[in-house]
Amino acid sequence: MQIAQKLALHLEESSVHIGRLRDVLSYLKNLYPLTTEKLHSLSSTDKDKLDVLAFRFAKLQDLLGTKIFREYLAILQYPVEDKNFLEILKELDKENILGIDLWSEFRGVRNAISHDYPSEEDEKIEAINYLIQNIEELIRITQRIKEHFEAIK
Repeated sequence: MQIAQKLALHLEESSVHIGRLRDVLSYLKNLYPLTTEKLHSLSSTDKDKLDVLAFRFAKLQDLLGTKIFREYLAILQYPVEDKNFLEILKELDKENILGIDLWSEFRGVRNAISHDYPSEEDEKIEAINYLIQNIEELIRITQRIKEHFEAIK
């Protein structure tokens, strides 16, 4: 399968994650900002929605980081084979797709929400609030790649 076909398939998959993220975000805005008190009084539906947020965010971020970024840069004729992830991010920054600092923030948030350690509850609440506020930026990163890809194919 050609890189352009792979990228098209991965962008299609990203659309599924984005759709679910937007659905759950409209629901979770009612919980924002999440506090310790709110966290302890969440209904099972609310907890399920938070799980969907965490799951879809992680899936979208993984898809971007492991496949879409490299495929997109390969289409632009950027040599990706022997490049480390930081080099990939720097090139995406040059292309005005994303900021390296923002990507690092998202990685930190992903780490905070992926664990259920009671001692890290405050960090998890902070991470969830960050996602509710900033997930649209991750979506915009994906959309910028999709728009650029559609313009050049």
